Amino acid sequence: MNIFSSFSSSKPARFGGIAIGAAVAIAVLAGCAPSAAPAAQPDAAAAVDSAPKPTVVMVHGAWSDASPFDAVGEQLREDGYPVVNFANPLRALSTDTSYLNAFLETRTEGPVILVGHSYGGAVIGGAATTDADVKALVYLNAFVPEAGETILDLAAHGGPVDAGALFDMAEFPGDHNVDLYLKAEPFAGGFANGLTEEQGAEYFAKQRPITYAALSEPAGEQAWKTLPSWYVAGTEDHSIDIDTQRFMAERAGSTVTELKVSHLSMVADSDAVTDVIKDAATATK
Repeated sequence: MNIFSSFSSSKPARFGGIAIGAAVAIAVLAGCAPSAAPAAQPDAAAAVDSAPKPTVVMVHGAWSDASPFDAVGEQLREDGYPVVNFANPLRALSTDTSYLNAFLETRTEGPVILVGHSYGGAVIGGAATTDADVKALVYLNAFVPEAGETILDLAAHGGPVDAGALFDMAEFPGDHNVDLYLKAEPFAGGFANGLTEEQGAEYFAKQRPITYAALSEPAGEQAWKTLPSWYVAGTEDHSIDIDTQRFMAERAGSTVTELKVSHLSMVADSDAVTDVIKDAATATK
């Protein structure tokens, strides 16, 4: 079952990707009398480790809110990372991206690591193109489009399925636009598979719909072409098949970690996901 491939698309994919890193400079001032022993130089690694940690911004995707990030956020905060959650509107890709830019401008200071899950991957990739404070992108079971691609273009890699069997559809203002809610059975089997029944029931109750327009809007320029990125791929993901995840991660030049988990990788293996985010933060100091 591939949830996102419910609608077919025929746009071709385009390829390219390059990553760059940021450097940290350390200045040491020391003085001594002629007869005194040379002053001890501070350890460079210790100085880097004591520098303020970047803010980690969590961006959820469709049929979710920020709560699946709870365990990862707690672990990061325990290690001294500032963490904030972005309430993704899920209305339209361009306006969701612009809203994330406004959020970063008002809610963060200094360097930022953007973490995007599923549809949130397209949002963080677009927002980072115009925010110099973003130092790295971390994709969790995420869509990583090329400029001009839609989420449906990428989802088509997994083949079409019956949209009527998956979604409850509520009309949303706009031409030919609807809100898509996942029905209970496909949510359990295609979105929250591998989790406990209690977890699945909780996330199903909290799900937030995404508009059809958001899934069918072409992406703007994406920052994975100029920023380093990391990708967590779930081999048991029934929403975005593993081959599609591998294709997108390779195209973006991402550092890839594959986990035997479903679509909500940050719930299924919060330790591993936290470690990947820390790796991104450390590598981009």
